Amino acid sequence: MKIVTYNVNGIKARLPRLLEYLAEQKPDVVCLQEIKSADDGFPADDIREAGYGALWHGQKGFNGVAILARDAEPVERHRGLGGDPEDDHSRYLEAEVNGVVVASIYLPNGNPVPGPKFDYKLRWIGRLTERARDLLAEERPVVLAGDYNVIPNDDDVFSVRAMQDDALMQPQSRAGFRALLAQGWTDALRTQAPGGGVWTFWDYQAGAWRRDAGFRIDHLLLSPIAADRFAGAGVDKEYRGREKASDHAPTWVRLRP
Repeated sequence: MKIVTYNVNGIKARLPRLLEYLAEQKPDVVCLQEIKSADDGFPADDIREAGYGALWHGQKGFNGVAILARDAEPVERHRGLGGDPEDDHSRYLEAEVNGVVVASIYLPNGNPVPGPKFDYKLRWIGRLTERARDLLAEERPVVLAGDYNVIPNDDDVFSVRAMQDDALMQPQSRAGFRALLAQGWTDALRTQAPGGGVWTFWDYQAGAWRRDAGFRIDHLLLSPIAADRFAGAGVDKEYRGREKASDHAPTWVRLRP
């Protein structure tokens, strides 16, 4: 079972690339972030024609998450995070697909630091941690897949100095991510590449793709039962280099039956 997290940076702009990816790689589950589409503008017909059932939680022009399942209909479990009734951002969607619980997560960026956006990011990590604790208590295979907007380690970025003032690398951001992992989650890509040096994002600016100046912010966290089925993880990097591509590359984990 290949489960993918993919920040598409606008599903309408990237639809040809997404359909291309689905046709070529045939992943079983795809968790999308930053679809940047209201619910009624989501290209459900195109995705269904490609052989995928879909759930989506949209927001016009910003944020937005979705879950696609090959030859199946994802069964919705949870939409949005609790803990803040005033938070109307579309950043969390949870579903079950073929016995596996998956969540598509788009964690806040948090820049500039300090400021209210960074405070919101840290609160959101805390709320996610609470939901993750409830999921672990179910003792089921769970994959928390998404753009976490956290660079966990110094070897997850091309230049520590270049990113040292960014919200993605602040000690509080990293501490929140570590607290989540400490519940018992396994960082799939880190397990595959424990020495780091694997990127999932390359900015459009300053020739970052050409220079391979990237970093790792797209993560797939596995519950203990899912981790027992771990069969590999990686980044489909070449898709970042295609015409009019997202600035993120699809990142994946494989689970054994």
